[in-house]
Amino acid sequence: MYGGPGGKGYIDKGVIATHSTRAAGPCGGIRCPIAGVPLDGGRTSMRKVAIVGAGQSRYGEFPDKSIKELFFEAYRDMASSVDRNFDPKRIGAAYVGNLGCGGFQLGNLSALVSEFVGLPYIHTMRIENACASGGYALATAAMDVMAGVHDVVLAGGVEKMTDVSGSKGKYWLGVSGDTEYERLAGTTFSGLYALLAQRHMHEFGTKREHLSMVAVKNHKNGALNPKAQFQRETTLEKAMAAPMVAAPLNLFDCCSTTDGASAVLVCSAEAAKSFTDTPIWIEGFGTSSDYLAIHDRAETVALEGTRRAADRAYKMASKGPQDIELAEVHDCFTIAELLAYEDLGFCKKGEAGRYIEEGHPEIGGDRPVNASGGLKAKGHPIGSTGTGQAYEMFHQLRGSVEKPGRQVKDAEVGLLHNVGGSGGTVAVTILGR
Repeated sequence: MYGGPGGKGYIDKGVIATHSTRAAGPCGGIRCPIAGVPLDGGRTSMRKVAIVGAGQSRYGEFPDKSIKELFFEAYRDMASSVDRNFDPKRIGAAYVGNLGCGGFQLGNLSALVSEFVGLPYIHTMRIENACASGGYALATAAMDVMAGVHDVVLAGGVEKMTDVSGSKGKYWLGVSGDTEYERLAGTTFSGLYALLAQRHMHEFGTKREHLSMVAVKNHKNGALNPKAQFQRETTLEKAMAAPMVAAPLNLFDCCSTTDGASAVLVCSAEAAKSFTDTPIWIEGFGTSSDYLAIHDRAETVALEGTRRAADRAYKMASKGPQDIELAEVHDCFTIAELLAYEDLGFCKKGEAGRYIEEGHPEIGGDRPVNASGGLKAKGHPIGSTGTGQAYEMFHQLRGSVEKPGRQVKDAEVGLLHNVGGSGGTVAVTILGR
């Protein structure tokens, strides 16, 4: 397949070294210089990593709150969730996911929010990978602790998206795609996912109803989440009759713009003993990029970045899709959740429609997906989404979800799936108790 403008980057898996096969892993298994982690996901000598606290602000529209105040709300919630001996002086680094808050604070955002919560003079870094920024902040924090650089690290994210005009908001979402060949050519974020949906429907017979079923499920879950942006249910009829945005995606197929923040406390196994008797372990994680423009990709009925990131996470955790009991996946659009079922290995390619039709991802199904309400109902403050997923999974695995109606009972292994843009970057993390 033609791999990009100018004819470079021909995609033929296994032929060109820079596009190595999944079996070989990227870089042929070269070890990550930070953490001693083989980039193909295999285990090597490294420290176990735990999450011992997790917090989140309310997600929604908050014209009266600054990014500093939102992050402080999440940080305070995180601190209160630590069972004992929380001491901010032990935090040696902070990795903060953020796209750009509509251009309000592009420089030194991580220093700004870190000092505001009482963490000056530490190693701090803003992590930007579009909508996957939070997932990459969590992965970076895990690598830091694995490497033995710090024992206790903060991973978080913050975004304030509702202060800007609609046109400026579209601009900031558009910068996550290929500016030259997508945004300046007139495409939109919803338009790109609409193309993916059209192709999936064409190849596999996926129905318009299947898209709306995702929205109905996630709004039902979000109605039970006191921190969700939209705490109300909807019906299949209403979801299907919503105004069209980019065919076949209508208003109920699209997540909203959101203000919010989240924070998780990551530490070594030894340090975890002083904080809690019930840590949540980062069993494995994987990240992957892909061709940014969808026209450069080998196929458009899957996100190859998700497949590769999941492969690496499964390999590091010594687990497979069959071991995942619940998941928080990146449903920026309803088609994105259907693609995630397939790309994460929860069902076969082309069977996502039947998978949701049969109720598998419902709370009470055999593998609940987006018990939080997902991006669709919980909200999508871009930089916060990935660590917001970790917040949800931390409480799910500890059995401490606020409203028992969406608590997945006795779950021990969960998966987080965080996607940047239309799949240009992906982070997958497996947590266990």
